[in-house]
Amino acid sequence: MPSTAADRAGDPACREAGCREPALRPPVFVADGAQLRADRIVLSGPEGRHAATVRRLTAGQRADVTDGAGMLAECEVIRSGPGLLELAVLARRTEPPPSPRIVVVQAIPKGDRGELAVEIMTEVGVDVIVPWAAERCVARWRGDRGERSLARWRATAREAAKQARRSRFPQVAALAETAGVAGLAAAASLAVLLDPGGPAGIGSLALPPDGDIVVVVGPEGGISPAEASSLTSAGARSARLGCSVLRTSSAGAVAAALLLSASGRWS
Repeated sequence: MPSTAADRAGDPACREAGCREPALRPPVFVADGAQLRADRIVLSGPEGRHAATVRRLTAGQRADVTDGAGMLAECEVIRSGPGLLELAVLARRTEPPPSPRIVVVQAIPKGDRGELAVEIMTEVGVDVIVPWAAERCVARWRGDRGERSLARWRATAREAAKQARRSRFPQVAALAETAGVAGLAAAASLAVLLDPGGPAGIGSLALPPDGDIVVVVGPEGGISPAEASSLTSAGARSARLGCSVLRTSSAGAVAAALLLSASGRWS
């Protein structure tokens, strides 16, 4: 049976070795930039309710507040009430814009796999997520349904960013057609079209030091020949992830993890 934190704390060998349980990191909430620049921050509305009612934060506890655009305030709770939390700012820091940026073009998966893909990519560290209406997508975003689906992707990214304690949230762009994706590929410092039969592994590609690295993830049925031709003509390089074929909902996150590591952003 796995040992618990209490078991390890009482273990003489652990005490002798100086074992320590990692300190819990403060929860992250969202406010606008103007609030973060003040000495006191008051969370109300959904964020205040979540902090005071769900998380039950009380005076003296730590919490971080971000604007999602790189600024983060390290705070201490000074007062809590029904649906409201007041915090004193202890310190501020600003995360610089990422370089290179990781942009994942994600063909729309079936069911809730799109939200799963957004969640994992956000946790990994993707900077921009572009939903793509590829030819062979089973799911289609049209009219009100499309607006609701995009709103769910954006809400998923926001909540996953808070869970991952990111101070710079990913941008979830509007739905793109293939011509728009080709434009992104043409403007990128490096564009990669994920292809299980690609001539090179993604880990063998030389990465640019800045600009956008665009990764294109196809749908369950694969990318059509016309799409592949359009994207490679725009400068995208076909590359494989490995020996196995990943689901569309996980391929973007795996590719991003490899690129973030190779680029030095994970160092």
